[in-house]
Amino acid sequence: MSSTPPPLPPPRPVIGITMGDPAGIGPEVIVKALADPAVAKLARFVIFGCNTHLAWAAEKARIEPFWYRCGQNSERASWRLVHDIVCLDDPMPGLPGPDDHKPSRAGGSASVRWLDAAILAAQKEVAEGGIEAIVTAPICKASWDLTGFGKYPGHTEFLQARTKSKRAVMMFDSPTLRVVLATVHEPLMGLGNSLSIGRVYDAIDLGHAACRRLGIAKPRIGVCGLNPHAGEGGLFGSEEERVIMPAMQMAKNHGMHVMGPFPADTLFTPKSLPKYDLIVAMYHDQGLIPLKMLAFDTAVNFTLGLPFVRTSPDHGTAFDIAGKNLADAGSMKEAIKLAVKLAGGGGIQS
Repeated sequence: MSSTPPPLPPPRPVIGITMGDPAGIGPEVIVKALADPAVAKLARFVIFGCNTHLAWAAEKARIEPFWYRCGQNSERASWRLVHDIVCLDDPMPGLPGPDDHKPSRAGGSASVRWLDAAILAAQKEVAEGGIEAIVTAPICKASWDLTGFGKYPGHTEFLQARTKSKRAVMMFDSPTLRVVLATVHEPLMGLGNSLSIGRVYDAIDLGHAACRRLGIAKPRIGVCGLNPHAGEGGLFGSEEERVIMPAMQMAKNHGMHVMGPFPADTLFTPKSLPKYDLIVAMYHDQGLIPLKMLAFDTAVNFTLGLPFVRTSPDHGTAFDIAGKNLADAGSMKEAIKLAVKLAGGGGIQS
């Protein structure tokens, strides 16, 4: 009989989770997700937010608090993580109370501050209090606007600016469908001026790298047109020929398997979807309407082009149900699982 002890299990990654707007469902879905033993065992977790709001959410959900509290600015916060789940508590003054669920300056300021703390931690070594990936709970754009951060339409643009990343692309992963967006939070009336060969190519290129990171050796990429019928040979618009096709040719020149541009109303059909590992959509709703119809509770948003992994659930703050113990944590669980899967290898860049 061998006396050699069994090998130790591989170390678990350290995942940071930002609480988002404290008046939304962020605290609730975080508590519910991490209360699931199948999720909690995957990693060690650092929550950037307010301990009081986590406790309120746990009480509503009848969940016994299971995390360790540590002051965000304490010396202890800079040490290697010992407990499996830690809340780095930063209870800013004036935060919304347990029954106050609406946009606010205080909520916007807090969510920005907690996100900045997570970004800083993602740039540190784990032994110095660092984290290996960030999962972001939803922020409220109206709250950000009230606090002076309205120039950032969302997490993607904020993270790109804070990290000085040259490219940042929004991608969504689900068991049913993967979508990457060439443009993000753009008004439709201005889309013709913002869509460029470079932005379409970046979506294809970074999406291709992400698929390979997810284990797809030779991703099959389908590209949507911008206009009805993909422009109908120029009758309904010229963006397909002027912008999308040149970007696709650049991708093909770099060895990527790219097809299209196809009319979106035929590409997002049960017959067409199995042919592709990734769909490149030209604008926000073109990609997200079919995604949310097919995978609302399982889709995960993650940002490509950053120096670290960032994922998030594919839903908003849901002020209308916040504080009522009605939020489904399914998308948050999937966001955590994807962050764990991708952690340790840096961001998805190409």
